[in-house]
Amino acid sequence: MRFVCRDFGLSDLPRRGLDPHEAPLEVLLLDIEAELSIREDQGVLWSEEAFPVAELAYHLALWLQGPDSREDFEFCSMQADPGLIRIIGSDDGWRIGSIFAPDSWTAPVARDELVAEIERFDRSVREGIAAMGIDPAFIPKSGPPGRPR
Repeated sequence: MRFVCRDFGLSDLPRRGLDPHEAPLEVLLLDIEAELSIREDQGVLWSEEAFPVAELAYHLALWLQGPDSREDFEFCSMQADPGLIRIIGSDDGWRIGSIFAPDSWTAPVARDELVAEIERFDRSVREGIAAMGIDPAFIPKSGPPGRPR
């Protein structure tokens, strides 16, 4: 299982007349977008253009750091329906899916594999944001508390 993001851009920031360095947090989270895919060995399970990847990275980091990190995760974007990205735990492991592809779920993975992939996704998003000349420090560090990065 892998999150893949590419083609980073600022969707509405120029239209809003805002500079990325002056934009409020909620605007940065919504306006920094990229194409996001959820992939497995057999190919793409789900893909979305212009996905708010900064917002997803932000919420995944908070989830991993929080007391509910062993509970299911449901991405509740400020601009989309809840469940755009879902991470569900079971006895077999953790699976990722979306309300837009309700019959497509990743194969179960161990908790350590899930955390490692979220951390890799976090690095990818930070690199994409930095490549646009924006400091990605507004996204909390991903990973469980006490775990070195």
